[in-house]
Amino acid sequence: MNIEMIDKSIEFFGINIAILTISDSRNFSNDKSGSILKSLIEDYGHNCLLRDIIKDEREELLLILDQWVNNRNLDVIITSGGTGLTGRDITVDVIETYFDKKIDGFGELFRFISYKKIGTSTIQSRAIAGTKNGKYIFCLPGSPSACKDAWEEILKFQLDIRHKPCNFVEIMPRLNEI
Repeated sequence: MNIEMIDKSIEFFGINIAILTISDSRNFSNDKSGSILKSLIEDYGHNCLLRDIIKDEREELLLILDQWVNNRNLDVIITSGGTGLTGRDITVDVIETYFDKKIDGFGELFRFISYKKIGTSTIQSRAIAGTKNGKYIFCLPGSPSACKDAWEEILKFQLDIRHKPCNFVEIMPRLNEI
């Protein structure tokens, strides 16, 4: 039973998304996860407004995040990489304290989906999500399969204004309410 519902009476509109790969070993020629995300995002009708690759370095990550969350044309940031348990995996540790609000259910749902495919190995994923300055930030593992699963089973629905009973797009204008 598929519980994802798209209300066809509502007109779809694409949002602006940035992709950030966080890795000491990736570049644009071998960044499969970033390429897959870009393709999935654009094929669905959204805009990949920005894409970059940085090293697993706290200062570099905070610098680009600060630039992107202050970009008025950007709606969503999706990161890939740095969510594991090794000493160089810094994404979660840096971004957890960066969020204005954490979206706890994202990581829980991602691991549930992942568990069905890779079993208990999913426990090594620290995928998280939250908001900052009116933008959504989703932090995915660096594996191409994990990025595809996150998009196909969570993000493509939640980033579609037509998804019912609710979605992230419809509340975007209210993220900065006081």
